[in-house]
Amino acid sequence: MALSQAGTLERGEPSPRTQQRMQESTPTGTAELRLSPEQGERRAVAARQLRVLLTPLAVAGRRLPQKRLLDAYGGGGAEGRAPAGKRLCLEPSPRKPAPASPPAAPPAGTPAGNGLDGVWDADSDGSDAGDAALDGYSQLSAYERKRLKNITENAKFFAALKLHESAARLHQIATKRQSHVTKRAKPKKAEDETVRRRSMRLQRVEPSGIPMPEMPAQPEAEEYPQVPAGPLPMIPEDQMGDSKLTEDLLATWMRISEMKANDTEKHTCDLKRYQDSLNSMVLSENNIKKVVKYRVCSMAIHPSESIIFVAAGDKSGQIGLWNVNCESEEGAHVFIPHNYPVSCMHFSPFNPAHLLSLSNDTLRCGDVTRAVFDEICRSEESLSSFDFLEDNASTAIVGHWDGGVAVVDRRTPGTSSELSADIGFKRTRTVHVHPVNKQYFIAAGSVDVCIYDVRYLKSNGNKPVSSLKGHTKSVASAYFSPVTGNRVVTVCADDKLRVYDTTSLSSTVAVLSTVRHNNNTGRWLTRFRAIWDPKQEGCFVVGSMARPRQIEVFQDTGKLLHSFYNLDCLGSVCSINVVHPSKNILVGGNSSGRLHVFKE
Repeated sequence: MALSQAGTLERGEPSPRTQQRMQESTPTGTAELRLSPEQGERRAVAARQLRVLLTPLAVAGRRLPQKRLLDAYGGGGAEGRAPAGKRLCLEPSPRKPAPASPPAAPPAGTPAGNGLDGVWDADSDGSDAGDAALDGYSQLSAYERKRLKNITENAKFFAALKLHESAARLHQIATKRQSHVTKRAKPKKAEDETVRRRSMRLQRVEPSGIPMPEMPAQPEAEEYPQVPAGPLPMIPEDQMGDSKLTEDLLATWMRISEMKANDTEKHTCDLKRYQDSLNSMVLSENNIKKVVKYRVCSMAIHPSESIIFVAAGDKSGQIGLWNVNCESEEGAHVFIPHNYPVSCMHFSPFNPAHLLSLSNDTLRCGDVTRAVFDEICRSEESLSSFDFLEDNASTAIVGHWDGGVAVVDRRTPGTSSELSADIGFKRTRTVHVHPVNKQYFIAAGSVDVCIYDVRYLKSNGNKPVSSLKGHTKSVASAYFSPVTGNRVVTVCADDKLRVYDTTSLSSTVAVLSTVRHNNNTGRWLTRFRAIWDPKQEGCFVVGSMARPRQIEVFQDTGKLLHSFYNLDCLGSVCSINVVHPSKNILVGGNSSGRLHVFKE
């Protein structure tokens, strides 16, 4: 037996054992083999099972080495055919049969052939060489024939396990698209729910355990009857006839109205004296009283210097009159002249026996001399505020919630206005007349604050004399300074207090100072209104959301001068405030109808 330099058998040379078997079966030394029918069937099965893999199942998109090997032998492809352009190795070889005697060994250095070209495996015993050859496949080496035999036996074993069918089913289940149907939550069982405790009142059971009889359903009655149009008698809410206490209250109002106030010229004292007067004003328990039932929306203070007499209007249409100097519990009485919130109130500067009050639908004048609430103006449009155009208080400018204004003359019979004018506002919250030049008035609305000349008002197309710019949200109020009118203070929902210089009424008024201030009162509190102190030209008063609860006094430069507070007596926000025109008295009203009086 000739060996190559690589130590392998020469090409086509059988092993010694194989040669011995060949000599025993064929004395003439030829390589002719005869197959029995059983052996032929085995070779046919092996040819059909070439596609079976001996490695783990293939991953999607990836070919295993065994698959590539079978493709090279013709087992690949959808139908077991080799790819185009490749010759199947299992086809009958065109080469001639090997000679009976082994050829001479090749020269040293000649490379050994590969297994596909007929190199025999040195480790193979060749025990199946006698039955490995098929007709047309006689050129297969012993290694290839043994490998085909192993493939066939393994294929039968894996076919019996049915792994391919199981893998196909698992792959189909894994790739199947899941439905996105949301399952309805199962209702909780009654026994799983927490038992809620219910009071005996809600169960309609008396404390003794006896069920209460069912009451027939009744229509909800109005808390207060609707106030009719026209004059109304000045009768308190809690009585329907004459009362000594009511007569005493009205008599006090009438008496202080007849007294002439000192005609002292208004002047502004120095800042140091003013601050000392603020420090002297205190709050005590005797000066706190619930005057109206609901939230205070407006207040007015009588100009009398002998008695502190305050009027307050709430959101239900009630007006409460309180004689602060009266120490008895019956020092306050409530009247109901309106159906809607009383948004604005003023004692007449010409005759303090008249108290004018405005609600959404009507403007009334409470005349204590006749003990009646007269109706001055009634409108289908909602009214928001008013101010007197003259010192005798015979005419007034009235603002509408829808943005317009109207001129009302009290001397004209009837309840209609003299003129209705559209000033281009979406909403008008407050109107205020200039203290010196009465023909000018300022209106505050959504984000607009403008000064108009009442002499040139017309139904449409009204242009302002001056505009106060800079507001980014709705404006709650805008008022001229009390003596000269050279300042205007505004309260805006953008949490700022602004002071404007209105000395010269040009087309655009400049901002003098800006104060950062929390004006977010919410829906349960009346919006803040900054009012000027009539005794001090450059100082104004405004409510505060700060704690402890307080009422603040600012200078027109934006400096905080003083804060009124009392930890024991003041625990709520006073949105509406009023200052006495000649005495050091400050009254603040809260959202529960309670008034607080700071005085010397």
